Amino acid sequence: MDETVLLKRSGGPVTRSRISRDLAALGLGDGDVVMFHTRMSAIGYVAGGPQTVIDALRDVVGAQGTLMVTCGWNDAPPYDFVTWPPDWQHALRAEHPAYDPAVSEADHHNGRLPEALRRRPGAVRSRHPDVSFAALGAAADELMVGHPWDDPHGPDSPLARLTARRGRVLLLGAPLDTMTLLHHAEALAEAPGKRFVEYEQPVLVRGQRVWRRFRDIDSENGAFDYSAVVPAGTDPFEAIARDMLAVGIGRRGSVGAAESHLFEAAEVIEFATAWMEDKLGR
Repeated sequence: MDETVLLKRSGGPVTRSRISRDLAALGLGDGDVVMFHTRMSAIGYVAGGPQTVIDALRDVVGAQGTLMVTCGWNDAPPYDFVTWPPDWQHALRAEHPAYDPAVSEADHHNGRLPEALRRRPGAVRSRHPDVSFAALGAAADELMVGHPWDDPHGPDSPLARLTARRGRVLLLGAPLDTMTLLHHAEALAEAPGKRFVEYEQPVLVRGQRVWRRFRDIDSENGAFDYSAVVPAGTDPFEAIARDMLAVGIGRRGSVGAAESHLFEAAEVIEFATAWMEDKLGR
């Protein structure tokens, strides 16, 4: 988007101090553990780009706080490579690089912030190739260590640990449907018709590249068929988030020019899990 348009939308440059003030007004505070999703263009012209946003967040949560993002793996082999011709599969298996938390790029679909944060000195990234997260701050190791290979959105996942630590979720200009934490609710919800995927990806085990099989909820196409309970054309996660806001869960505010939201992770999981079980269990 043209910089002049962004400047006009946000009333001038959006600086580090301005972002910090807006985040504090929204309710973010010292010592918070917060998973954040960002749409940079919604904020306006950010002087310094993603690094400014990260610095502003760190200013607010302080030395005892922690920032967390969802990364994924941009260059992961596609799930369906096992349907390719045998010689293609052989070539991929022989030479596709293993996922390396230190160097494998975050999924570009998640925007610029996850890649910027995971490159920060001191950042810790989880070991799971397809569902990797990264964190920076006092609780980073605790959140990321031993990310389960299977059921990576479920119990003992970084999302579960975020919730247990009374963490928060910040949508910084990002749409309501980007709330990755809702995949944790899907993993926990006891409702019929839950969908799973199995796939293979190469990882490093004691420095050696090995192919491993993984099992997870279908986070790409939806762990459940929501078509009977959500209006056509509406993303299920957006519908759940709007229902939460309607009953007073979550805060709204502006950061720069961006409408933003701050949620308590435990409240999200309690509400969303019950929502899924109630509406999908009928």
